[in-house]
Amino acid sequence: MSRPRVKAPIRTLRDVHRPAILRHLLDLGEDDRYLRFGYAAHDGQIRRYVAGLRFDCDEVFGIFNWRMQLIAMAHLAYMIEGMGQHTAEFGVSVSGHARGRGFGNQLFARAVRHARNEGVRKLVIHALTENAAMLAIARKGGATVERDGPESQALLVLPPADFESNVTELMDEQLARSQYYIKLGRHRVRRWWRRLAGWGQLMVRRRPGS
Repeated sequence: MSRPRVKAPIRTLRDVHRPAILRHLLDLGEDDRYLRFGYAAHDGQIRRYVAGLRFDCDEVFGIFNWRMQLIAMAHLAYMIEGMGQHTAEFGVSVSGHARGRGFGNQLFARAVRHARNEGVRKLVIHALTENAAMLAIARKGGATVERDGPESQALLVLPPADFESNVTELMDEQLARSQYYIKLGRHRVRRWWRRLAGWGQLMVRRRPGS
């Protein structure tokens, strides 16, 4: 049975989040790595991918849980073709324990909105044909999927940005940032209490005659 689908706060990730991105991707199983990257990426390849993320050029979006673990992320990579026609490529990954909540679809919608506001005309997804989940996200988002043997390409032509798309993205980002810092503060308090409890137990064990 799938879990209830609630709207998750999706925030833009920066260089400071690189370690969290690395942990998320390294935690993916062999099959999930194969579907995400199109090949059975080993740890070294994933480390190089994360090290090469261009936060000053591309966009990376993420969803954190209350333990400050990155449980889903999307990479929107920009390209320029021909006469300045802007295109972006979308990739997404969701931790195994966080699936069934619609996070992939939500990240796709977030990326589409941002791409529109950045003047992107086309959004492209390259995926293995067996990656049914990724292709389902693309189709649900309105993309046209073309199959070419073991690989498929999804193409979504984006409408121009408007007032609503800009305001919605701004509000979503502000909400996500607020939720992120609330989660971060709660996580730090819980970690501090666990540390304090550990010190208390250590002091009890060190008491003479105890």
